[in-house]
Amino acid sequence: MQQRKLGRTGPQVSALGLGCMGMSGMYGAAERAESIATIHAALEAGVTLLDTGDFYGMGHNELLIAEALKGRPRDRVVISVKFGAQRDPAGGWIGFDARPAAMKTALAYSLVRLGVDHIDIYRPARLDPAVPIEETVGAMAEMVKAGMIRHIGLSEVGSETLRRAAAVHPITDLQIEYSLISRGIEDAVLPTCRALGIGITAYGALSRGLLSGHYRPAGAGDFRAHSPRFQGENLARNLALVEALAAVAKARGLTVAQAALAWVAAQGLDIVTLAGARRRDQLAETLGAFEAALAPADIAAIEAAVPKGSAAGERYAAAQMAHLDSEKG
Repeated sequence: MQQRKLGRTGPQVSALGLGCMGMSGMYGAAERAESIATIHAALEAGVTLLDTGDFYGMGHNELLIAEALKGRPRDRVVISVKFGAQRDPAGGWIGFDARPAAMKTALAYSLVRLGVDHIDIYRPARLDPAVPIEETVGAMAEMVKAGMIRHIGLSEVGSETLRRAAAVHPITDLQIEYSLISRGIEDAVLPTCRALGIGITAYGALSRGLLSGHYRPAGAGDFRAHSPRFQGENLARNLALVEALAAVAKARGLTVAQAALAWVAAQGLDIVTLAGARRRDQLAETLGAFEAALAPADIAAIEAAVPKGSAAGERYAAAQMAHLDSEKG
């Protein structure tokens, strides 16, 4: 597995990171033994980056990763954790808290659930509009000095927030959605990251499964049922784009998913792709994308099949996105 340096100050990680969210119910029920087997298969294939959040299954995901890593050398895996999202006992989303005291409490719980003495990359999952980013990052820097955090990352923030945060402490990477269908970061956020030496961990490279080539209607407990890109005329238009991509991919001996993943990986050595495989067969297909070497002509053909801005309902409803700092550019 190819290795990439995550930002100017970050660690060496595999070009592919395993996103573990789907193993804890966000896409419907997942099978525990298969999830753990998938993590093991990823590690054996050379994947070194595991991404999670303390709110994925209200701690379930961290406990699952802890079980999967039991008995394995700690220094051979880079664990990235998001914090701050608040949920009620029914699983509802009720806000965000990135106050310094809340961050330190969340960190303490994550360390216990994961069974580790440090977290490699720790990041607020969103910008807390009630807390200056300088306060959150400043408190995280204290935890870096204490040895409980190795690197500080951010998620879903815009250029101005990136600059303010980086003035307090080096920022390793920005975790943000980036795919053939969601290319908004190219306008301002990606250039800002590159100017500041901040890497990108790109989630949603398969657009929540739309570009997987295995689309099927969302089932019970699957949050995608509420996403505009999967509804009505939007879905029909998007699936037409997937068909065009499938033809380009087939001509190059790739699946739709492999073409979409390989395209993201080809956008720069400062980009690490997160893929949310929760079964070994999904992982095997994903790994194939990182064996593909796309020539400039291949990249041009893929982009012609899915032109920038051609998707319908590409992210989420405007009301859902309005609170994201990254939407401000």
